[in-house]
Amino acid sequence: MSAALTISQLDCFYGEVQVLHGLDLELRQGEVLCLLGRNGAGKTTTLKAIMGLVPARNGSIRLGGRELTALPPHEVPKTGVAYVPQGRRLFAELTVAENIEIGLMARNKGHAVREAVLDLFPLLRARLKQRSGTLSGGEQQMLAMARALCLEPQVLLLDEPTEGLMPSMIAKIRETVAGLRERGVSTILVEQRVDAVLPVADRVAFIENGRNRETVEVARLRDDPALVRRYVGVG
Repeated sequence: MSAALTISQLDCFYGEVQVLHGLDLELRQGEVLCLLGRNGAGKTTTLKAIMGLVPARNGSIRLGGRELTALPPHEVPKTGVAYVPQGRRLFAELTVAENIEIGLMARNKGHAVREAVLDLFPLLRARLKQRSGTLSGGEQQMLAMARALCLEPQVLLLDEPTEGLMPSMIAKIRETVAGLRERGVSTILVEQRVDAVLPVADRVAFIENGRNRETVEVARLRDDPALVRRYVGVG
């Protein structure tokens, strides 16, 4: 299977503090790759580095055959990479429809894309005139994903999308991620909860101290729970 996104020997710093140390990572076409690791391991920094929000001091980030490391952050979404950060970052005073329009404006997309995105999240159709700040946590997560998908991305980056959600909403988010895989979207998913990962991921990369220690198929993770205890510290 060919690679959708390849990270090679990536070094990233916050000031003088190095956070990523020669990170290597490959996201295959049409797969869901989960990043697991303890807090502070470098998972979120990896996503920010892909988006250009944390500059790469050394190494390479390639989307297909295109190098991303030299691009400013506002140019990265135009290449086909969409990012849903932890905390969602919605415009709370704007309506659901207005938040979606912002996503459409980013790549001059129109009505057909808006309708396709709302088909993925039918619950949002009934909330189009509602201020996003008044939505439930799960509805806000759906809206954040909908806005990102207005870019029609090849690669989707999700940072802890199930955090703080009730089980029914977690199931809907999982269902959406699985549906996107069927459409050929490649996803990097950062999660803390193993039970949220197993039903949807194809492979898991264990991030520790800014390095990818090991990438395994989900089937192996089911057969060997000790892997999770070794890298994450929970069963």
